[in-house]
Amino acid sequence: MKDIGIDLGTANVLIYVKDEGILVNEPSVIAIDTETNEVLAVGREADAMLGRTPNKVKAIKPLQDGVIADFEYTSKMLEEFIKKIKKKSSLKKSRVLICCPANITQVEKNAMYELAENMGAKKIYIEDEPKVAAIGAGLEIDKASGCMVIDIGGGTTDIAVLSLGAIVNSSSIKVAGNTFDHAIIDYIKSKYDLLVGEKTAEEIKIKLGAIKDVDKDNKMEIKGRSISEGMPKTIEITEKEVQEALRPQIDKINDEIKKVLENTLPELSADIVDKGIVVTGGGALIKGIAEYIEDAVKIPIYIAESPLTCVAEGCGVLLNNPKDLDKNC
Repeated sequence: MKDIGIDLGTANVLIYVKDEGILVNEPSVIAIDTETNEVLAVGREADAMLGRTPNKVKAIKPLQDGVIADFEYTSKMLEEFIKKIKKKSSLKKSRVLICCPANITQVEKNAMYELAENMGAKKIYIEDEPKVAAIGAGLEIDKASGCMVIDIGGGTTDIAVLSLGAIVNSSSIKVAGNTFDHAIIDYIKSKYDLLVGEKTAEEIKIKLGAIKDVDKDNKMEIKGRSISEGMPKTIEITEKEVQEALRPQIDKINDEIKKVLENTLPELSADIVDKGIVVTGGGALIKGIAEYIEDAVKIPIYIAESPLTCVAEGCGVLLNNPKDLDKNC
């Protein structure tokens, strides 16, 4: 099998195959028969089962906060994704590049290394997501000039300043897409006495997610269970309300960005002011987020051209340039 790059994300797994592009882009979910331990589904099919399975079936997200929470199920899920590519689950003779959040522990990195090793990879590279995202976004990280990226993923937001091909200063916080979903759940629970699931919260975020330039007329009908009565209930929620739910979480990201900037060398800070900051990841799709962050940090903010696939595309750049791969990883 050809060399592959894996964006092993909390929300989605993307797999880039050298010379072929991104061949897998699916939710990081696996459904298991708890009686036989048989894999019933992965990706979109398993994602549709979340919150809807009988007792003998378990649909789970085996990655939490950007790292492996359940090694066995992560391994099984990845094997199934590899089968979708080549109808086999072996990575023998392949070089494998796995991307992970910045500042994770060595134990967590070792778990990712072991995952690829158990599947027979010839050579394994572990690289920081914000660095690969910056490459995928087209930033020239190898120059003696500072650039900055904010990668708002499913489990973590990674913030990094890069120069001369390496991360100079970085931070990783557990405030990201999943946090946004739970903030929406808590807001609806508090205001409407209504309990909704994570899938519903995610749908609300996708349709009504906004932090600036809110459309007061944009609304949607949602269904859940009344907490006090225990019965099904339908309400209407607006984009303005979703903004209220999301603002405290995005403010936490802004505070972390400021901390990284405060600890950045003056020369690099000057470069960042000139070039601006690039935002990648699913969080970049929240309406008005670039303008909202820009208001807070007073530096130009740009959304990457393809924020959801920047890490996978960065894998492709490195895999297609072996010298860069060995030099950077």
